[in-house]
Amino acid sequence: GAAAALRARENGLDVIALDCAGGGGATLASGGVVYAGGGTAIQSANGEQDSPENMFNYLKLETQGVIDDVTLRRFCDQSAGNLDWLMSHGVQFSGPVWKEKTSYPNVDYFLYHSDNSLLPQYARHAAPAARGHRGVIRKGRSAVNLGGSIYNPLRKQCLELGVQLHTKTEVRQLICDKKGAVLGVRALKLPYGTDAYHEHQKCLARGKLLANFYPFFLPGARLVHGWAGRYFARAAEIERAERRWLNFRAYQGVCLSAGGFVFNRAMVKHHCPAFKSGMPLGTPADNGAGIRLGESVGGKTAHMDRATAWRFINPPRAWSQGIMVNGRGARFVNESTYGATIGDAMVNKADGKAWLLLDDALVKEAWRQIWPTKVLPFQWQLGALNMLFAKRKLHSVEALCEHYGFDQTVLLETLKDLSDAVLSGESDNFGKPSSELRELNLPFHVIDVSLGARLLPCTVLTMGGLVVNEETGQVRDDAGREIVGLYAAGRTAVGIPSWLYMSGLSIADCVFSGLRAADHVAEQNLTKQAS
Repeated sequence: GAAAALRARENGLDVIALDCAGGGGATLASGGVVYAGGGTAIQSANGEQDSPENMFNYLKLETQGVIDDVTLRRFCDQSAGNLDWLMSHGVQFSGPVWKEKTSYPNVDYFLYHSDNSLLPQYARHAAPAARGHRGVIRKGRSAVNLGGSIYNPLRKQCLELGVQLHTKTEVRQLICDKKGAVLGVRALKLPYGTDAYHEHQKCLARGKLLANFYPFFLPGARLVHGWAGRYFARAAEIERAERRWLNFRAYQGVCLSAGGFVFNRAMVKHHCPAFKSGMPLGTPADNGAGIRLGESVGGKTAHMDRATAWRFINPPRAWSQGIMVNGRGARFVNESTYGATIGDAMVNKADGKAWLLLDDALVKEAWRQIWPTKVLPFQWQLGALNMLFAKRKLHSVEALCEHYGFDQTVLLETLKDLSDAVLSGESDNFGKPSSELRELNLPFHVIDVSLGARLLPCTVLTMGGLVVNEETGQVRDDAGREIVGLYAAGRTAVGIPSWLYMSGLSIADCVFSGLRAADHVAEQNLTKQAS
């Protein structure tokens, strides 16, 4: 939304931006990563070799045709330029490069491999290149709420250039003419500066503080989060009592950029029930409102059953050198792949149920690898929590199968295949490189890494959305016709990450699709003026 507003203003249009909350959404709450490549200025300055063609060859493997090749090529061709555009508006990126595979790098590193490109099965098709560009921001050793490094400079530029920003303004209806063209929106706004406004601010701030301070998986979390819920309930009461209706006229177009729908549990249950036991990632405003607004005027949706589950098990690297098995005791994925790749396989090949098998040697290595000074707080905390309280040690295959209900024949075959792969010195049948293969010896240590594992949250966000003209960003109806005056961007629309997510790919697609919509609106305006 910020990218679309700022670009449209640069293109000479008057812009009104409406946000149901305070601005920034899930981007503000994120780790602040933009997936960019093709030879960005930051890549070049840090010795990373990349090209648009190389980037395309890699992403072609991950996107699986969810968007046209022409669109994917345009995304790769524009990637370096889009990063330059962000930097020209005050967003800072930098090195150094974190060279190894990880879910998120040490806070002193700002460029890393946020995908699968380092793995041999992918490197055969495209040369590895670090494309995870972290916005430069310092918040201790935190890996969350860092998206301000990207959003805040854009917001500042929007306001300086004259974008009219209305926060606490929830769009509830699109206004159309008799032919179905979108003319504007109808919204509920909490009046700024009133006593109700300030109380609303305090309730939300206190609720968020409690919810963020005490993770839901710790003992006593239900009590703490219940306390937070009371603040959120009071904020909702204020909204019901104090918000007022306003109409906003849009002479050139409306762009919907309101995130996905992972916090709308009814929509998740209906569209992608296999992911419902995962932990929602984003903000409560990711409730599907933008998608439903598009549908209300005939907009078509696609890939609504697609979601991404992030089952990160590295760090500690020793975990990824163990094996992950399903309910029968069979492996189903290369454990050294990116967390969203593992999560996708876990949901679609193992019904969301999985267990990680380690041995004494790997457990000892894991403890060394999660020492607090080596990794981020959330990484060592979750690692230690699970090895102390979730891990179970069993001294025989029989005991293991009896406890977890595995098929003993299947598990023994799994262990034999692993042993054969280790002895061969080559990658195994799942593409796991020999450097990451380890033979497991009794006793076994087992950790539940299922989608709904209580002590190891598996975060989920939705990937489906409104179907758009991939050249213009205009929302299409069931017949494939563009709805005049209506655009969609980010996770409200089908886009680059709608098949499989890579860290930073969603924000990169937000910038790409936001600029696309703003440029087409401006072109349409010039055409109208010329005629």
